[in-house]
Amino acid sequence: MYTFKKEERLCNKRLIDKLFHNGSSFLCYPFKASWLYHTEPQSYPAQILFSVSKRRYKHAVDRNLIKRCMRESYRLHKQQNLYNLLQAADKTIVLSVGYIGKEIVPYSVIEKKMLKLLSQLGEQLVTTNNIQAK
Repeated sequence: MYTFKKEERLCNKRLIDKLFHNGSSFLCYPFKASWLYHTEPQSYPAQILFSVSKRRYKHAVDRNLIKRCMRESYRLHKQQNLYNLLQAADKTIVLSVGYIGKEIVPYSVIEKKMLKLLSQLGEQLVTTNNIQAK
């Protein structure tokens, strides 16, 4: 439940290209999320990719710190805010979360914003699911 395994990470280059070309996206500062329904069977309801701009954060230490905080907050809150919703709808998605903030914020802020992002994603999934059902 509170794990983050290799199968949950988005690594397939074809899927990543498809996600950025055909997917929906929204902004939840300091994150930008892109998502797309995935039709092929997966072992987990969602596959996710985390990214931090190399242009904005020159040092790898800073980028890695931000990505670690993002992964940790996602790992702790994915089950109740995302997986339960996807399993109830019997859907799978691919998701990308990019950090677009201008400064490095503490973990508590990242966690709060990740919760907001996951709830906003849940709302979008519900609305698009209703549209497809009609």
